[in-house]
Amino acid sequence: MTNTPPPISIHPVRTPSDITSTRNLFTAYASTLNLDLSFQSFSNELATLPGKYAPTPGEIYLATNSLTQEALGCVAVRPIEPKGCCEMKRLYVSPKARGIGLGKKLVERVIEAAREKGYRVMKLDTLPEMVEAIRVYEGFGFVRGERYYDTPIDGTVFLELRLDK
Repeated sequence: MTNTPPPISIHPVRTPSDITSTRNLFTAYASTLNLDLSFQSFSNELATLPGKYAPTPGEIYLATNSLTQEALGCVAVRPIEPKGCCEMKRLYVSPKARGIGLGKKLVERVIEAAREKGYRVMKLDTLPEMVEAIRVYEGFGFVRGERYYDTPIDGTVFLELRLDK
């Protein structure tokens, strides 16, 4: 017998409950990395959500089980320099929601949002051991790009996508 995936809703984060769910998912995401994210001011990011992802230049999307409202994943976008560029951040799918294509749906939604907001280029960074995530990004057309910020993490992979194609 095959488990049927739950119906999923992906929506912009707007309510205090959404912020709490996002904070919990961001924290779960960070715990999987086994890295100190203080160089990204991560604790401040959590405390000030939506912070740098606030609409309209930015956005956070939350994926929930449509029946139970349980938070299953998230992704965010924010503006970066130069003008017309944005950064995808904090893509995370909870372990119970993996394997049903949710990560791809979140990436698709955030790319669509970036285009709607008029961004021309989307950048992101990831770790070389995130092989499956890199495969997903490349499937959307992301290519290796130049380092766009200073990071103490050796081997960080920088990717970018032209949105105006």
